[in-house]
Amino acid sequence: MSKPTLSDLRAFIAVAEHRSFRRAADFLGIARPSLSHAIRGLEDSLGVRLFHRTTRSVALTEAGTRLLGRLDPLMHDLDAALEDVTGEQGHLQGQLRINGNDVAIRLLLRTVVPEFLARYPGVDLDLVAEGRLVDIVEQGFDAGIRLGEAVPKDMVAIPLGPDIRFLAVASPRYLAQRPAPEVPDALTQHQCIRQRLPSGKRYRWEFSKRGQTVEIDVPGTLTLDSNSLMVEAAIGGLGVAYVPEPYAHAALDDGRLVSVLEDWCPRIPGLSLYFPGNRHMPAGLRAFIDTIQALRSQVEELAPSKPLRKSTPAVPPHPKGER
Repeated sequence: MSKPTLSDLRAFIAVAEHRSFRRAADFLGIARPSLSHAIRGLEDSLGVRLFHRTTRSVALTEAGTRLLGRLDPLMHDLDAALEDVTGEQGHLQGQLRINGNDVAIRLLLRTVVPEFLARYPGVDLDLVAEGRLVDIVEQGFDAGIRLGEAVPKDMVAIPLGPDIRFLAVASPRYLAQRPAPEVPDALTQHQCIRQRLPSGKRYRWEFSKRGQTVEIDVPGTLTLDSNSLMVEAAIGGLGVAYVPEPYAHAALDDGRLVSVLEDWCPRIPGLSLYFPGNRHMPAGLRAFIDTIQALRSQVEELAPSKPLRKSTPAVPPHPKGER
């Protein structure tokens, strides 16, 4: 029996963790047929079937589950040993993949990324900006960035900035036509600019005050899938929008928008970098976190958290889970 190679074992672990030959091949940077060939060769050399395969799913067999359980700690120890040897500043190599929304990725590009790439030119930094909330482990990411309350409970989170607020805003022209709502339920008497989430669902607006939480499927004839466009629509007098405050602060400053229901819009945890806490931390991610900590004041200064302006209704980051 020929002995499996290290590449064969890494291929097996990738398929086992991603539960998909396509995603595992993308993660490893190889062609799917090459990955399938490697797994077949591994199964032939071991004389056991490691995966149940169908056209729709991939699942570990009992033998595959036992093998993964034995390999995981061994491979983590091996990776740690290699990183200890090669992980000195300037000599770090490999790929670091981070998933976040566009606001988060933009923050990294303006603060951490230039310094990190200068320190570690051998690291291939792969930043993916998307609106939907993904399983970073299943999708092959080393870390993710989302609002604090959207971070899964089994993840380790590192705050990137102070708390933020979501707020309801409307133009003075719109509010001249009807009284500003004083409680969330009053929104049912207004024209609201609704939001379509990346998942396809429509976002139900969430408010809270003194322990009371209200969730409303607001009425409206206009639905958008962009915070920036919702702000533009509100400026144009098309209704009330509910957006992260950083998107609206410029229009609040110059009076094109005013905030309503301000006392129903508490601050919530801001952006956090998060990663699995039950796995060996890759040297690249550890170096990235060290760079964040070194630039902490700069990151916090530029993080989207501008304070809410006091509203005076004038007369002429994404639902939290997916932002």
